[in-house]
Amino acid sequence: MSSKPKTTRRRSKTKTPILPTRRDLRFRLPAGKISDWNGGSVHISQFMNTLSIVFPVGERFFIQSVRNYRDRITDPELKKAVTAFIGQEAMHGREHEEYNEALFARVPAAARFEKIVAGLLGAIQRYAPKSSQLSATIALEHFTAILADGLLKQPEVLEKADPRFAALWNWHALEETEHKAVAFDVWETVMGRGPRAYVERAGGLVLATVIFWSMIFPAYLAVLRSEGRLADLKGWGEFYQHGFGRVGFLRKRIGAWFDYFRPGFHPWDDDNRHFLEGIEGFAAKVEAAA
Repeated sequence: MSSKPKTTRRRSKTKTPILPTRRDLRFRLPAGKISDWNGGSVHISQFMNTLSIVFPVGERFFIQSVRNYRDRITDPELKKAVTAFIGQEAMHGREHEEYNEALFARVPAAARFEKIVAGLLGAIQRYAPKSSQLSATIALEHFTAILADGLLKQPEVLEKADPRFAALWNWHALEETEHKAVAFDVWETVMGRGPRAYVERAGGLVLATVIFWSMIFPAYLAVLRSEGRLADLKGWGEFYQHGFGRVGFLRKRIGAWFDYFRPGFHPWDDDNRHFLEGIEGFAAKVEAAA
């Protein structure tokens, strides 16, 4: 997918300028390519695989966090958007569960990491206030939205990938973009925009960031250890160029991460809806290939 020149940041006139659509797509990933599907690089492929581990349990957490406040939503458009958000996240969870099964079969340590994440999120649901659960959800939705935007703006990230894996990641990125403001709009509906809401929202991103990366990187190292690639200097060079160097996929997301701390922030201030123009045609191609 080609990217367009960067658009000017502005506040969207409507909170939900895009109504998400639930799409039931199947990708049937080739399990035999799980460790090196992205350009033959184990380091890059397994980094993205490690991110995939958290999606099914994370998306179930997101769904429940939004459902906790569903009865307080009166705006009909937001109600529709919430229903579609739940449907999309359920589809993402299903496809990433199939994806992760192939990874778990090859790297049992990855399955143990999923259990740790599930345990943590379960504890948050049992003991944390519902507002804190929603704060964590909108923080992590911001994470997924800016990573999705990166995939769409930098098609070179997936240009050498197996087509079926690339299609899944592009589908996920498109739909994360489509629903990127839904949970946030629920937050503003129930929490408002006052100082308390801002502090809880901003604190949620700080806490989520620390926990997320402090779990992802050890899991990534455990996966690489299972692959016998911890001492692979060429692989680490590929990872560095991909994340922070020439391609700079992670480095280029830093500004968008900080943007969340603006008091008047809204996800659609960065209006990247032009990436969604061909989404139905893309979905039709996936269906035809299934």
